[in-house]
Amino acid sequence: MLILSFKPGHDGHIACIENGILQYSYEAEKDSRPRYSPIDVETIIDSLSVANGIPDAIALSGWATGVDPRSAPVGAGYLGTAPPRQSKLRFLGQQIELITASHERSHVMCAYGLSPFPQGQPCYALVWEGHIGAFYRIDEHAQIRKLCDVMSDPGIRYAFAYGVADPSFALRRGQVRLGDAGKLMALAAFGEDRARTNIENDFLNAILSPHSAIDSLEKSSFESSPYFNIGVESSEFKQLAKQLSDAIFEKFIDRIRPFVLDDAPLLISGGCGLNCDWNRNWLDCGLFSDVFVPPCPNDVGAAIGTAIDAQHYLTGEAKIQWDVYSGQPFLDDIKNIEGFDLFEMEVRRVADLLHQGAILGWAQGRAEIGPRALGNRSILAAPFSKHTLDRLNDIKRREKFRPIAPICLEEKSGSYFDLGRPSPHMLYFSQVKDKKLQAITHVDGSSRPQTVNSKQNPEIHSLLKAFENVSGYGVLCNTSLNFNGTGFINRTSDLARYASENKLDGFVANKKLYLRKQRPQAA
Repeated sequence: MLILSFKPGHDGHIACIENGILQYSYEAEKDSRPRYSPIDVETIIDSLSVANGIPDAIALSGWATGVDPRSAPVGAGYLGTAPPRQSKLRFLGQQIELITASHERSHVMCAYGLSPFPQGQPCYALVWEGHIGAFYRIDEHAQIRKLCDVMSDPGIRYAFAYGVADPSFALRRGQVRLGDAGKLMALAAFGEDRARTNIENDFLNAILSPHSAIDSLEKSSFESSPYFNIGVESSEFKQLAKQLSDAIFEKFIDRIRPFVLDDAPLLISGGCGLNCDWNRNWLDCGLFSDVFVPPCPNDVGAAIGTAIDAQHYLTGEAKIQWDVYSGQPFLDDIKNIEGFDLFEMEVRRVADLLHQGAILGWAQGRAEIGPRALGNRSILAAPFSKHTLDRLNDIKRREKFRPIAPICLEEKSGSYFDLGRPSPHMLYFSQVKDKKLQAITHVDGSSRPQTVNSKQNPEIHSLLKAFENVSGYGVLCNTSLNFNGTGFINRTSDLARYASENKLDGFVANKKLYLRKQRPQAA
């Protein structure tokens, strides 16, 4: 059974499941294309070129035209949990199945199908994203039942607050910049745990009103607010960011609590599933036997979810085998690079360079699925100095308040972080236990670690072991390898340009080490 699945709209991607195994998920933004890109011709050709024959079924993840989920549907549309719709399709001269299910349902099925819990294990599911904020139960037959709606447009409300404070924000009613949510998560760490003031409550009540955020939130209506254009790095707005983050989580857990009637795991999907602070809160809340968040909880998991749904519809099997490194393969398209010397890559030498202060690009094998760099499209550095954090943010051309995540040996993670469990996809906040790890410690003492074992990613695990041998620490800084505003770099020519423009000390590309030529010392 070969299923080819398409996700239209932003975060476009194409996923392929064959005989219960995820063969690939090619995302349109990868290979240095603009963030949140829809599917383009090149991605279609690339994905079809590696498909193993004509598919038995095409799966179409539902969407809506424009920016409103209530507008005209694409496929099964944006909202709803109804079972998939089936019809026949003529494809390259053959008649095959066409399966389509809603975008909302794709989130649930992605988390369910990728989760480690066996089919037949009842689960709760939370979907919170730009438009949907709802709670579900998946029964022993993998049937989805919505238990309650919690909040419409939670992601829009969250990101919109950043725009109110940012003088450069001038979008129309109900619109946000998708990247602002991650910035607000970083700012929330600067806030204190204290009671809310009346001014803060007034703002939160306006942002979190029961009215549709698409219809009601417009920046001009906040002109009388003390937070209007106050600046996102002001102390007042940093405190508000924490209060907003806490208030949204409180509303969700208070609404959900009465519906949790047995000891079952929680699946989390939707873009808010990238909020590591909230994920840790769900893990620690005590309501659920376990928590699972896939590495692609945002819309880049939708085609995978619909492919899983199609497989379940056609075969009865709702689980798949998968690997987070199922994205596009790296393209080694040039050899001799001006300004860099080429060497054979030796792990010990790379570890020594990092220990001496070098900042290096690292591109190996296939790209990660989802938005987080997990050791195959990364920028790596030693984790000890705040100067390294500042330099990384300069290289990334992003705000100084943004933290840098660590990547660490799974077997040693308990020495550095308080999480107490593996975190292979960098999705949970953790307190840093070692004060020497300054470059990966945020202002509130937190980090969002990725743990690595030798089976999960042998190359990066070997590098961490080598770095531990020279430094005493199996931890490195790890941030995504991409031009500002684009998806991951996926070819040597782009990596060479990035390294040159952004003053990387060198990079590794498919086991070759490129080091910047030393400039002559000034007299």
